[in-house]
Amino acid sequence: MLHVLYLVHDVSDPAVRRRIIMLKAGGAQVTLAGFRRSASPIAEVEGLHPIDLGATRDGRFAQRLAAVTKAAVSIGSKLGSMTRPDLIIARNLEMLALARRAKSAFQATVPIVYECLDIHRLMLRDDFLGKAMRGAERYLARDVKLLVTSSPAFIANYFKPFGQIAAPVELLENKYFEPAAVSLDDRTAAEPVARPWRIGWFGALRCRRSLELLAEFSRRLEGRFEIVLRGRPALSEFPDFHGFVESEPWLSFGGPYRNPEDMATIYREVHFSWAIDFFEQGLNSEWLLPNRLYEGCRFGAVPISMGHTETGRFLDQQGIGVLLPQATPEALEAALGELEDHRFGELRTRVLARNPRTWSHDRSDCRALVEKLRGLTVAPGSYAAEALA
Repeated sequence: MLHVLYLVHDVSDPAVRRRIIMLKAGGAQVTLAGFRRSASPIAEVEGLHPIDLGATRDGRFAQRLAAVTKAAVSIGSKLGSMTRPDLIIARNLEMLALARRAKSAFQATVPIVYECLDIHRLMLRDDFLGKAMRGAERYLARDVKLLVTSSPAFIANYFKPFGQIAAPVELLENKYFEPAAVSLDDRTAAEPVARPWRIGWFGALRCRRSLELLAEFSRRLEGRFEIVLRGRPALSEFPDFHGFVESEPWLSFGGPYRNPEDMATIYREVHFSWAIDFFEQGLNSEWLLPNRLYEGCRFGAVPISMGHTETGRFLDQQGIGVLLPQATPEALEAALGELEDHRFGELRTRVLARNPRTWSHDRSDCRALVEKLRGLTVAPGSYAAEALA
């Protein structure tokens, strides 16, 4: 059984749990180690007891750098009691630095996989700091065996033009995990919830502009549309998230949820899925293919996106969704303000007509992923994947 050491920036991140589920479903043994955003250590994640590397704070770059420096000194003793892994997966740049320290602590050749699912704005600056960050990434990734990323736009707009990684690339989209294979005939396609029309914004809620835009749109339509928020708000990005939501007559926040357990329920309570992010406008936000894109479409929620983004281009290729020309309440009102049942029915039918494999990973995908990782350990250099060069 392939033994994977998974080093992560936040052990309580739902996306970390999803990756652990995939690795275990594919037949891997996983040891989890990483930082936390809570005051106390996290006791359990998907049956695993994480090795705690300390606390970090969201949006505090200097504090996180100090935490990584401290962890680099102690990681040898932290991992000292564990069996040597066959492979290390480092989720983002700070964990890549620790992966190299961990590899040294094991005093053995352990392949490292670099998992990078977001391009932080610091990496794209044209000043000394940006160049230093990119240089650090190139140095730390100089001998990684595989780069895992989630959008072709990350490759085309960052990794390839900057020449960051020489390793082969595995495009692993942020699809919904389906425990069993799904066919066109056995998908659950329950009738959508009754009016008023509802737009669901689920997942990592970090975009203040989206919140304000959706609030203003709901006020303009005077209750014809309600906005339902679920997930984990990045409170560092909002002056008063909960107060703002409570003051809006047609906004509601339903708290966190479990993925994949709660996905069918929360998406079937809405008609549309908000697949827009202005958090790093012009950069990462325009390149990503977010989790909510796949999750919403899997359960028949019609996605809303900007036409010029990677998400918008993807939806245009699929012939589905509502694509906005501008990020304004007026543009959203022009697209949906006169919405009637027959029009929504057409939009939803197009979503449900797509092959479910477009939106979901199943156990066969998990097994294929683990086998690909296993190949890095038994035959270095023979792994057949397309390199960036």
